Amino acid sequence: MRSNKFKIRLLIGIAIVAFAFIKRCSSKETNPFTGRVQTINMTSDQEIAIGLQSAPQMAQQHGGLHPNESYQALVDNVGNKLVSNSIANQTPYQYEFHLLADPNTINAFALPGGQIFITYALFSKLENEDQLAGVLGHEIGHVLGRHSAERIAESEFWSTVTTGASVGADMGGLVSGIGQQTLLTNGRGDELESDDLGVKFMIKAGYNPEEMIGVMEILKAAAGPNRVPEFQSTHPDPDNRIEKIREAITKYKKTP
Repeated sequence: MRSNKFKIRLLIGIAIVAFAFIKRCSSKETNPFTGRVQTINMTSDQEIAIGLQSAPQMAQQHGGLHPNESYQALVDNVGNKLVSNSIANQTPYQYEFHLLADPNTINAFALPGGQIFITYALFSKLENEDQLAGVLGHEIGHVLGRHSAERIAESEFWSTVTTGASVGADMGGLVSGIGQQTLLTNGRGDELESDDLGVKFMIKAGYNPEEMIGVMEILKAAAGPNRVPEFQSTHPDPDNRIEKIREAITKYKKTP
C-alpha cells in the first residue's frame, strides 16, 4: 500500500517537473537587441504595465521624488540622450528617469518596461555628467536586456520544479538550493551584460566610458571593506566589473 502511494506521488512529481520544463522550452525567445536567448513569459506591454504600476510604490519607499527640478532635469537630459543615440530608442519601452529623495541609500535600479531610478545618495557622489551617464546607461541595459522579466520566468520555473521534487521524492530543499544558486549566478550575468550595454550607450552618446570605472570605485568605497563576497551576492565584485568594463571599452571603441 505504501509502495503504491509512493509510486503515485513519484508520477505526480515527475508530471509537475515535466510541465515546468515544457513550459520553459515554449517560453524561449531571442532578444532582438542583445541576440541572447532568454526564458520570457510576458509581453513588453505587460512589462510596461508592471513598471508603471510599481513606480509610485518604489518612489515612496525612497522618500519620494527629489524636489530639486534642476537636478531632475539633468537626469532627464542625460537619460534621454543615451536613449535617443542608441538601440534603446528602437525598443517598445517608454523610458522615464526619476531622481529619488533618499539621502542614505546609494543605489540605482530599473523596473520592467523603462522606469529608471537613481537615489540622491548616489547622485550626490557622482563627480560629473559622464558618471551619471554610466549609471543610467547601465539601468537602460537592464530594461533592454529584459532582465526582470527573465528572472520572473526563471523563478516560476524553479518554484514549479521544487514543488514537483517535493511531491515526488521529498527533494524540494535540494532542488530549491540549486535553483537559488542558479538565479544568483544569472543575476551576476545580468549586471555584467548591463555594464557592457552601458559602455556601448555611453560611447554612442558621446560620453567618456572610462568614467563608468569611476562609478565602480564609488560603489566599492560605499560598500566598504566588509562587502559581501561575490559568490554570495547578486552583483559581481566591483573589481571584476571594472575588468569587464575595460574589455567592453576596448571592444566598442574598435567598432565603427
